[in-house]
Amino acid sequence: MFRRRPQPVTLDSPIAHIAMALGATLYVPATRPDLAAVIRRRAAAGATSMVIDLEDAVADDDEAFALARTIDTISAFAADGWSGVLLFVRVRSIDHIETITAALPPGHCLAGFVIPKFEAGTGAAALDAVAVASQGMDRPLYAMPVLETARVVARETRDDELVAIRDVLNRHRERVLAVRIGATDICGLFGIRRDRDVTVYDVRVASDVIATIVNMLGRSDGTGFVITGPVWEYFANHERMFAPTLRHTPFRENDAVYFRQHLVSRDMDGLLREIALDRANGITGKTVIHPVHVGAVHALSCVSDEEYSDALDILDRTGGGAQASSYGNKMNELKPHRNWALDVVDRAHVFGVTRPGVNFVDLLTEWSGE
Repeated sequence: MFRRRPQPVTLDSPIAHIAMALGATLYVPATRPDLAAVIRRRAAAGATSMVIDLEDAVADDDEAFALARTIDTISAFAADGWSGVLLFVRVRSIDHIETITAALPPGHCLAGFVIPKFEAGTGAAALDAVAVASQGMDRPLYAMPVLETARVVARETRDDELVAIRDVLNRHRERVLAVRIGATDICGLFGIRRDRDVTVYDVRVASDVIATIVNMLGRSDGTGFVITGPVWEYFANHERMFAPTLRHTPFRENDAVYFRQHLVSRDMDGLLREIALDRANGITGKTVIHPVHVGAVHALSCVSDEEYSDALDILDRTGGGAQASSYGNKMNELKPHRNWALDVVDRAHVFGVTRPGVNFVDLLTEWSGE
């Protein structure tokens, strides 16, 4: 399958590789009775990052129980020396950060914290708490703020709020692993829940927010941060309003028509389209709520031989100019495409480079065992 195989990424790797390796970030409620077992199982099945959720997935009455279970689970992993996934905790409050880090045993695998409802006025204290918690540890704890509040969404406050957030994030640049987008909360502010037949980019008020976040915080000039894709929240069969968006052609070419039907029946065609639109809009990785989604995100994260060849050609020369792609189907402009090429090389390190002729259908089929 691979011209260049994916390389291992650990918490000691460069931050750019760790952020890329988030891939499909799978959330799991902290109240699950088999929490440790399900994290191990999902990691063994290919998940590269997971979040123990203490916020929206936990009822108010269960908060104390969920916090205790989270600490017990991380402690159990440390006792076994297990670190098979990039593991984060989504907290409700700064108190959670302090309580969890105070209880961390030596050799723990916690990568950091997801900070929901992040705003400039309150988020600075959360990032300060993560910074304090990292003191004295042999490696840093990372933070992933989630942008989803009314101040970020409302047109009259958005620009000022994002400038202020950018200033806060810049003060903690070395520990901000990625910026996450809370699409469910963003849509909820308008009373919208997008259907399976549309992507988040079809919901104009949501796509407007996403575009502004990428513009303000995702620039590739050294001032930006990794922006991760909004959640895809569907996985069950349903009655369709529109025809499937997954083309027949690549499946016919790979003798996998049945597999295409399987993907459509699982609502994966919409997910695949949204992943492609994420990439087109400068977004890396994605939040998912079901393990069946992990393979799709990772398959479409692999670098094709054509992409890799173009990236190497672009990075091999300096001084600008343009040249035909070695595939003979496009022009590579060396200066405008350089940042793209650097991103491709990072993605190639983490997810590998496929051999010529291998496409996402081959990778998905291999992943699913079909």
